[in-house]
Amino acid sequence: MSASKSVTVLGLGPMGRATVRLLLAAGYDVTVWNRSPGKTEDLAELGAKTAATAAEAVAANDTVLLSLIHYDAMYGVLDQADLTGKTIVNLSSDSPANTAKGADWVLARGARFLTGAYMTQSDDIAHPASKLYVSGPADLHEELRPLLESLCANVHLGGDYGLAQLYYQAGLAMFHAYLISLQQAFAMIERSGGDIDTFLELSKDDAGSQRDFSLYFAQAARQGGWDDLASLKMMHAGAQHVIDASEDAGVDAAITRTIQDYYQRALDATERTGAIVPVYRLFRGDH
Repeated sequence: MSASKSVTVLGLGPMGRATVRLLLAAGYDVTVWNRSPGKTEDLAELGAKTAATAAEAVAANDTVLLSLIHYDAMYGVLDQADLTGKTIVNLSSDSPANTAKGADWVLARGARFLTGAYMTQSDDIAHPASKLYVSGPADLHEELRPLLESLCANVHLGGDYGLAQLYYQAGLAMFHAYLISLQQAFAMIERSGGDIDTFLELSKDDAGSQRDFSLYFAQAARQGGWDDLASLKMMHAGAQHVIDASEDAGVDAAITRTIQDYYQRALDATERTGAIVPVYRLFRGDH
């Protein structure tokens, strides 16, 4: 098998294991390693080669994909490996600043570097909506495109190594809040005697509305934020109604109290300064 069809994967958590399975299905010769034992046997049965150490796994192929808990884990995993001439693609999640630091560390050891971030539904990399955000040298991404697109659709975001993580973490900022608020909504309905399936039917077309809100608030952000005072007051009052409905049903409303606090802070800053202060400016640290 040609070198272009050979790759190493370090880290066999859910995303790493899913990555290996897709690569094997695409005909790649895959060498795997994981710090804790017991995660290689079933992948070996599918055709993956196992390495006793990370250094051995790195030595096996020119291209190495990392799927670790965060960038700090990379240093210990690769410290004993010879990275000269290797290509490291770090698919781990972390901050843009930690990504830039990690890129410098890899480059200083004679390797090339790309950073990637899976925007997927859990470990379902093959889902039609899944994307791999990539940043780093465009020519290196183009060289590795056949490999990376065997996983899912790629979006190259630019040469700055931190860009993939910037957009990924921004997406997660929304996603984490969505998951928590969704569970609050289900708890409100269930504890109040409602029906979750009815709610799902009522909200089935919400994605289109959410897109409209995204476009509207993006334009507002470009102009300094949503500066409608009456709307700020309305959102503050509306948050209180959600809190009341939740707590009347015995449901924890802490996340809505946090949301309401942002509107209260915006209203307080508005009164203090004599000019409307949008919530967006609070997030920016302007007030």
